[in-house]
Amino acid sequence: MKHSTAQVESERASIYLQQLCKHFAHKMAVEFTPERGVIPFSVGTCRLEAANNILTMRAEAEDAERLAQLQDIIARHLVRFAFRAPPEIVWQAAEEATR
Repeated sequence: MKHSTAQVESERASIYLQQLCKHFAHKMAVEFTPERGVIPFSVGTCRLEAANNILTMRAEAEDAERLAQLQDIIARHLVRFAFRAPPEIVWQAAEEATR
């Protein structure tokens, strides 16, 4: 499993989390509160957390190709919602999970 994390600082962190989750809830079984969200995509899962004006996005997928697709999907949609002040989204690779 491949993992990556990106953090975006914004006073609207919780609002962006909710917008992302509500947007994808039309097509997927999304779970969310104002502080946390989980979006299960066909290519992987995105876990969101909003706290202290920081939106943390954690992407996980079976391989690097799917992880890149997931990162792109999330980043493109977040930039659409945050068009007034588009955030810089930098994904950081995480260590692979060991079993």
